[in-house]
Amino acid sequence: MDKNSIIGIILIFLVLVVFSIINQPSKEQIERMKQRQDSIQKVEAARQLEAATQQELLPASEELIADSLRAEEAFRQQVDQLGAFGTLATGEEQLTTLENNLVKVTLSNKGGRIVSVELKDYMTHDGKPLILFEGENTRFAFNFFSQNRNIQTDQLYYTTTSPAVVAISGPEVRTGDKGDEKYNAQNPGKSDSVVFRLEVQPGVWMEQAYSLRYNTYMVGFNVRMQGMERLVAANQPYLNFLWAFDVPRQERKSQYGEDRYTNIYYKFYEDEVDKLNANKSDEENLTTRTKWIGLKQLFFTSTLIAGESFPVAQVRSTRMQEDEKYLANFETAISLPWEGKPSEEYGMSFYFGPNHFHTLRQYKLDLESQVNLGYSIVRPFNRYLIIPVFNFLRNYIGNMGIVILLLTIFIKLILFPFTYKSYLSQAKMRVLKPEMDEINEKFPADKAMEKQQAIMALYKKAGVNPMGGCLPMLLQMPILIAMFFFFPTSIELRQQGFLWADDLSTYDSILNLPFSIPFYGDHVSFWCLLMTITTIISTRLNSQATAGNTMPGMKTMMYMMPVMFLFILNSYSSGLSYYYFLANVITIGQTYVVRGMVDEEKIRAQIQLNKKKTTVSKSKFQQRLEAMAKERGVQLNQPKKK
Repeated sequence: MDKNSIIGIILIFLVLVVFSIINQPSKEQIERMKQRQDSIQKVEAARQLEAATQQELLPASEELIADSLRAEEAFRQQVDQLGAFGTLATGEEQLTTLENNLVKVTLSNKGGRIVSVELKDYMTHDGKPLILFEGENTRFAFNFFSQNRNIQTDQLYYTTTSPAVVAISGPEVRTGDKGDEKYNAQNPGKSDSVVFRLEVQPGVWMEQAYSLRYNTYMVGFNVRMQGMERLVAANQPYLNFLWAFDVPRQERKSQYGEDRYTNIYYKFYEDEVDKLNANKSDEENLTTRTKWIGLKQLFFTSTLIAGESFPVAQVRSTRMQEDEKYLANFETAISLPWEGKPSEEYGMSFYFGPNHFHTLRQYKLDLESQVNLGYSIVRPFNRYLIIPVFNFLRNYIGNMGIVILLLTIFIKLILFPFTYKSYLSQAKMRVLKPEMDEINEKFPADKAMEKQQAIMALYKKAGVNPMGGCLPMLLQMPILIAMFFFFPTSIELRQQGFLWADDLSTYDSILNLPFSIPFYGDHVSFWCLLMTITTIISTRLNSQATAGNTMPGMKTMMYMMPVMFLFILNSYSSGLSYYYFLANVITIGQTYVVRGMVDEEKIRAQIQLNKKKTTVSKSKFQQRLEAMAKERGVQLNQPKKK
């Protein structure tokens, strides 16, 4: 390569370098170019993402469209099924609360119904809020026919209003109460009344109004219908009100616990209270008028009360004995008269509260009959003696163990004259024992009637009534049986502890067994054990007092009874076992005191003096015994017919 060529190449290289330097972009131009490239990349990425998203969402969009079409078709079918009420079958459920110092009632605009009820002063056995009922199985609806369609209002959505004043029918409905004003002032935003309206057409509606006043368990329930005669079938004589729920367990599960006291009660209009069978599933058609229907547990009840009466009703109880969460399913279907008038109204009320005797009694509706106070022969003892004394003591003493102690002392003092008379009669029988032994040796076994006549003659001469020791004991039995019913059903004892017993309304346990003994259970109740021991001691003392006068086999039976009660009462109320234990201790003490008061030598001298009398007055009982003995003797002496 020649010199000129080399110089030309160098010049061209220099020109290119100078040109590149002159045409080099500035920093601002470089930044703008970079941003442009980034924007192009973002746009391209967005386009790719959009394309991918569209591909992914295409099936989902088709599914949404299909769901929308199905929902629209279902809505059309629902409208067709419910007729004029079809447009009310869709909506959003909203809950409303009525609350006072005692009870909290939760209501829903779906069906205008009561969803759940909580009693604020009580807890379950495991410390949870006490809910009378709630859950999916709760039914609360009016049922009627309209345009040949079966309408159930719990499928429909109501509108909600909260007026200042609601007229509610039923007992214990008060207005202008200072307590109401005080409560509402302390709880702003809380309303004591709410109205749910189901407006089908202009001028055609149904309202369900609820009211809750301060310091009461009574919830007012009023149903009004306006213009509904245009839609409800004219040939329908009744509107059916359906109310049903699963009854949750509130107490500790026990062999003799709340299962046996959970039942449906009902009061016939101006008549007696009746109930279903508590030992099994049962139902009843109430074809005569009823005043109220109570869905009752051991300590609490949900009772629907008519303003006047329910003409016809059906009640059903389905037991759930193997269920750990629920006791039973209660169901009631009540027929309300439908007259087809432009305006119809039904006044009712609910009692959601404890089975407390005096609380229920204040309403003067025989609601207290839901408290099981025993058979008719012992119920007056509980109602007029035990409960008044118990409540009097409870007003001044907070410890239920001390209250039961004082109640036991009070009852034993009342019964002491009968106890003394019984012991005195036993002492007389002991004095006559030598003469009784002579009669037994004189007459062989085949001359039983002659021996009986001789014994009666001895009683007559000595002026002794052989039943004198038994009658006082029989007079005490109603009180003992009354206590058997009082303690397990007394809500005052619920969750009240004493010494090692956490809850006097149910059994106490000092030892949980790894197995279950039939009829006894899987635990050891110490109060029941103490009751059994003291009963055996008392039986022993009583056996000594009546030595030689006990019928054959009776002594064995006397000792078997405490053992039987050990098995029966082990799962019963510890308050009952505690009461029986105290009664036994006091009885043992009374036995020793009375022994010191009774002079058997003086009784013997009096008996000898009575024997010397030429004429002895006979008691009516002795006269009847002698007549029976003579009649029996004549029958035995008559020759047998061949």
